Amino acid sequence: MATAGTLKDRYEETCARVADAARRAGRRPQDVILVAVTKFAEPDEVRELISYGQRDFGENKVQQLSQRAAQTAEWLSRSATLHKGGALEGPGLPDSVRWHMIGRLQRNKVKKAIESARLIHGVDSLRLAEEIQVVALRKDATVDVLLQVNASGEGTKAGVSLPAALHLAEQIDTMVNVRLRGLMTMAPAYENPEEARPSFARLRECFEDLRKAGVGGDHGQFNILSMGMTNDFEVAISEGANVVRIGSAIFGERTGPADDEDDPRDGDDD
Repeated sequence: MATAGTLKDRYEETCARVADAARRAGRRPQDVILVAVTKFAEPDEVRELISYGQRDFGENKVQQLSQRAAQTAEWLSRSATLHKGGALEGPGLPDSVRWHMIGRLQRNKVKKAIESARLIHGVDSLRLAEEIQVVALRKDATVDVLLQVNASGEGTKAGVSLPAALHLAEQIDTMVNVRLRGLMTMAPAYENPEEARPSFARLRECFEDLRKAGVGGDHGQFNILSMGMTNDFEVAISEGANVVRIGSAIFGERTGPADDEDDPRDGDDD
């Protein structure tokens, strides 16, 4: 786990490790999306990462997600105005970045979440999916989601069980305004990352089974496998992950549990 050096050093090292893991797995580095988990990041650190080219960010809590998304959008808009006016030199910044809701999502926070999140990672029940459908229908919007699966069977981990994943996926797949894009899981926190491999392998097998069953239809939209965090993302990539959620390797160790970068238990309360 990289915690020394500057933010730029840690970010570049993490990107290099993601790219190396992808190549070892016989895949292109650009096919693996790094989501920078900003749970303990300062606003200026988020802006700095954007200036280095980072485009995907994740938050655990809806309130913080909304605040960060709004702050970032305002900063990008202001920066674009300054560049157009000739007040700043050098390359411009992107028009926008993508925010991911990666923590536990309560039904009463759905409306606020989908205003900021490009992708909701933690849908683990039919009731939550139905609430997203209701809110999205009112907004005449389509919301991309991942089905969270408890691939380890650990009691403290959120997610639908592996045997129930296909049935729930098929139910979500019928919703007009909810687009099921793939699966997400969290492995238990092991000191040895290799111990997480069975959980990742089980999720990949579930992912392949759901695709064979026709989940996502013929449009190829069911194509995201989100698994792996700071301690185990290289193992996750070797097992097929194309989205990894990394916080402390980039931003350094902060106050709070080291293994909860996207812990669904650390989301919004009812």
